[in-house]
Amino acid sequence: MDINSLYRIFLECCCVTTDSRNCPEGSLFVALKGDNFNGNAFAAKALEAGSRYAVVDEPEYAPDGDAHYIVVDNCLKALQQLANHHRRQLGTRLIGITGTNGKTTTKELMAAVLSQSYSILYTQGNLNNHIGVPLTLLRLKPEHELGIIEMGASHPGDIKELVDIVEPDYGIITNVGKAHLEGFGSFEGVVKTKGELYDYLRSRGNAAVFIHNDNAHLKGIAGRLELVSYGSEEGLYVSGHATGNSPYLTFEWKTDGADKYREVRTHLIGEYNLPNALAAAAVGSFFGVEPDKVDAALSAYVPQNSRSQLKETADNTLIIDAYNANPTSMRASLSNFRNMQAANKMLILGEMGELGKESAEEHQKIADYLKESRFSDVVLVGEKFAAARHDYPTFPTVKELIEELKQHKPCGKTILIKGSHYTKLESIIGYL
Repeated sequence: MDINSLYRIFLECCCVTTDSRNCPEGSLFVALKGDNFNGNAFAAKALEAGSRYAVVDEPEYAPDGDAHYIVVDNCLKALQQLANHHRRQLGTRLIGITGTNGKTTTKELMAAVLSQSYSILYTQGNLNNHIGVPLTLLRLKPEHELGIIEMGASHPGDIKELVDIVEPDYGIITNVGKAHLEGFGSFEGVVKTKGELYDYLRSRGNAAVFIHNDNAHLKGIAGRLELVSYGSEEGLYVSGHATGNSPYLTFEWKTDGADKYREVRTHLIGEYNLPNALAAAAVGSFFGVEPDKVDAALSAYVPQNSRSQLKETADNTLIIDAYNANPTSMRASLSNFRNMQAANKMLILGEMGELGKESAEEHQKIADYLKESRFSDVVLVGEKFAAARHDYPTFPTVKELIEELKQHKPCGKTILIKGSHYTKLESIIGYL
């Protein structure tokens, strides 16, 4: 089936789903495959559950003469092509966002700011891969005036694949750091892959890039793009600096040419969130959102999903940053926690994943940094931390740590909880 015919079918449907357990009435089901499942086998179930059509790529799952089944060569490619075609038909201005750390928080802040003046679509959660990105694009409606599309990567070429689907008009790379080194091979591989967003925008010839002026790596690969700069220096499109951090970030910002700085009190934990907030201010200002509305949006935003959340329990104050971790974000969190004004500080840190051959070295660097920073009340989780040289108590898994917490619960502490998502550190919250 050609893309135009498939698009007409898509327009008859209320939405697109790839989950046979979630098929709204009138939806279009696309049968994707994974290592342990074959969506084709669930096409009939999807139709029974409410889908209007089912797209399959194995003809044996499509009964002869049943017009509710659409046979294509490859369901994933069809999904991606359909998303790109839909994006082109609507012509909505799109901002592509990627980066090692902070891209989801920055996306959420940008969405909060832009929503003050525009009808916008933005990536929900972290649906930022080769499946999540097209599904996000297929949620675009004619009434949307702007879109923010988050793009993640763990291997070279991932961003190029996604920008070819999204075709963004603007772009932002929050930063580049040491993450997914197992897939990228090196830090240089990270920089090159994230830079594929710049490469695409450069090919357009007239695309603007929002850039953190303090990041030398980003400036080095931006080249001759039209840069909308934000950072600590005076004279940038947006300049700003932190004024408080105990525990919430307070900062001042202003646009180039403004008479004075404006102060914003956020619900964000950590000075490392300052560039994320300044990025949102720069994007909002670029699109004409009034400064008062920018301030209101940034002040009201409350992070979710274990991303720098503050939680008061009956016994402790928890800073929960357990959604993800890599050497760059881990060190930033530890530095911020070290400088934070708080009593009885405690660290519970989980190991960092997907670091490949550099894993042992990077975990040792974190252990050394803990000692240099004179953190004394530290608990580590995971075999990678256990293999490093240090004197801190270490538990192989969260399960063992929970058993210890049942017997000896900390009290009166300010506790930073940080680790890669697979370590499941969020499961200890109920025991603190």
